[in-house]
Amino acid sequence: MKNIICYFFIFFAEAMILWQYAFHCFVAKYKTAVRVSVLCGLYCILFAAALFESKWLNIILYFAANFIFLSTQHCLNWYSAFFHSSILTTIMMTCELAVYYVIMYFMPDFFAKNEIHNLSVFAICSKLIFFTLVSVLLHLFFLKEQQSFDGQLDKSVFFLILIPVTSVFVMLTFIKISDSCMLSPAMNWMITLSAVFLLVINLLVFGFNQYNQKKSMEFTEMQLLLQKETDSAQYYEMMLAQNENQSILIHDIKKHLQSIDMLNRKNEHDKINAYIHQLLNSSNLKEVSRLCDNEMLNMVLARYQRECIDRHIAFHADIRKGTVNFIEDYDITSLFCNLLDNAVEASEGILDSFIEINTSKREKTPFVVITVINSSRKNPFSEQTNKLATYKHDKSKHGFGIKSIRKTVNKYHGDMQMYYSQDSLTFHTIIRLRRS
Repeated sequence: MKNIICYFFIFFAEAMILWQYAFHCFVAKYKTAVRVSVLCGLYCILFAAALFESKWLNIILYFAANFIFLSTQHCLNWYSAFFHSSILTTIMMTCELAVYYVIMYFMPDFFAKNEIHNLSVFAICSKLIFFTLVSVLLHLFFLKEQQSFDGQLDKSVFFLILIPVTSVFVMLTFIKISDSCMLSPAMNWMITLSAVFLLVINLLVFGFNQYNQKKSMEFTEMQLLLQKETDSAQYYEMMLAQNENQSILIHDIKKHLQSIDMLNRKNEHDKINAYIHQLLNSSNLKEVSRLCDNEMLNMVLARYQRECIDRHIAFHADIRKGTVNFIEDYDITSLFCNLLDNAVEASEGILDSFIEINTSKREKTPFVVITVINSSRKNPFSEQTNKLATYKHDKSKHGFGIKSIRKTVNKYHGDMQMYYSQDSLTFHTIIRLRRS
């Protein structure tokens, strides 16, 4: 019974360490529930095999369990899974041997007692050192996404290493006290529980730290995205002002012609040439496409129309009158720019590719439907997770455009559906917004 309790904490800690290692280093194939089930099943086998108390059997099965979990549950080839399983097995064995020989050097009779608090303290000491070394390994070699945005590694995490190191020192102190003094059974149980609590605290501290870093990164990326959308909104406001100036210029063209006529009567040809040249080079005469009745959306669509022409993508827009006037200019920029950014990225480089965007009212309802259809050579949904995958080099920046779209959709009490048609090789986005 004593060994069963001790083995439970040993394999629980090893499973948590493997999960952390795999989560930060590799891309998962399946959902979290599937990976947790596989991990629990493998470590239940390890737990049962440990009751035979064969060291070599435990080591071989530990390596095999890690190999199976990494190779089947993550996007990893077999030789990479073999390599990383070897790393974890080597570090685990080294930590156990190091703690064993340190204890044997200072307290030769420690393991002769074969009491549960002795075995528990030894196990937790070795697993804490194992956990510390794996965390250092992660931050030194694998956690590139933990780098701050100036390209430097976030060194604050190394201060957390002091926590397991201090915990190991405290438990070694417990070992020395229990070996030097005759303690009551109640005191031995208190020491054992203290060691277990130290292990749990270490796991929680590192878990919360990883969670906070991930949320901080997502928050920073979202702030950058919002800044980009703010800049885009300002750009389109400037385009609106230019369009207004163009309308004023066209309205005043009669007066300009009268001025040119006056100069012509005086035979001042140089001034006429300068006047005409000034009018032709005026930014107010630059052509702006008219694709819809909403000024802000018209600027957005005109920009993407020009971009599609440059990239040889057919662009079709059917924006029914008055369908988007209830949407604020900032939200128009956020919603349509992200939709069209994704559509252009998916359609680029495809022969006879196209993008279609439509808005329409649902009769006798308060809803407006926005539909975007674009060419897409690949199905963007992952077969394992059924979520949108990314083909970007920097996967940490994936997903913020969709989050921004969903945020705008939720603001207008709407819903969104996306699906991929394998027959036509097209991606469809259907958004329904409620008019206020």
